[in-house]
Amino acid sequence: MRPVDTLYLLGLAAIWGASFLFMRIIAPEIGTLPTAFFRVSIAAAGLLVMLAAMRVKWDFHGKFWTVLLLGVINSGIPATMYSLAAQVLPAGYSAIFNATTPLMGVLIGGLFFSERLTFSKIAGVCLGLMGVAVLTRAGPMAFDLPLLMGALACLLATTCYGFAGFLARRWLDQRGGLDSRLAALGSMLGASLFLLPLFAVSAVYQPPASWGGWRVWVSLLGLGLVCTALAYVLYFRLLTAIGPVRSMTTTFLIPPFGVLWGALLLDEPLSMAHLYGGVLIAGALWLVLRVGSRAKTL
Repeated sequence: MRPVDTLYLLGLAAIWGASFLFMRIIAPEIGTLPTAFFRVSIAAAGLLVMLAAMRVKWDFHGKFWTVLLLGVINSGIPATMYSLAAQVLPAGYSAIFNATTPLMGVLIGGLFFSERLTFSKIAGVCLGLMGVAVLTRAGPMAFDLPLLMGALACLLATTCYGFAGFLARRWLDQRGGLDSRLAALGSMLGASLFLLPLFAVSAVYQPPASWGGWRVWVSLLGLGLVCTALAYVLYFRLLTAIGPVRSMTTTFLIPPFGVLWGALLLDEPLSMAHLYGGVLIAGALWLVLRVGSRAKTL
């Protein structure tokens, strides 16, 4: 992997690590669907301004509707699931659960996209699930139904990411590929269109008690413009440069940032379960992504 791709991975991890902090500030104030909708719509608006300033040619190579659909899978549903999780989970928890994305990618690639499944990868998936179990059962939060629902919401989001990584590679890189900036814009537009009717219904029939103050809206701008618009430009560029599975490894680098931001800025509690669960997931990722494994292919 080129040094510049390594820098993109680190930058993306730092940015996405902050997204869990922002969601933890926003979602309890204004609710799940408003948080998800404003995140992707602000990102779409920011990308429109960015592409106009850069005078990017709007040529989707006949893939516009495909990118919109990809946006639902890669952005709309995950944004909703993580906003739901942020109602009950500390930022550090969500960041660590997000690290299961490569494990989901391995399972989905093997089951649906003819990717090689080795014993090493299967062992890695099992070890990663053990890490999730340790975090949920032994962490500083009590193991109850809200914690379980938050964890399941995070895992559904990572499942969507797993599918989206392979679909983006298959749908967007054919016939000359697609500019990563256009891919990011189309993804945010698709997610915004998907969430708009859901947000409208929730705003009419179950509006939040408060739309928050300046802290919430500054956090929304950071979440939408930096953690989503800029982040997805980097992400789609990485998908083209290093492939879906390696791109997903950025999720391994996110938990330290998520835990750190939550502890420093939100006074979230730390426990040894963060370390134990993180080490198990790190070991799982090493098994899944190590190069040159001689394990027998199933």
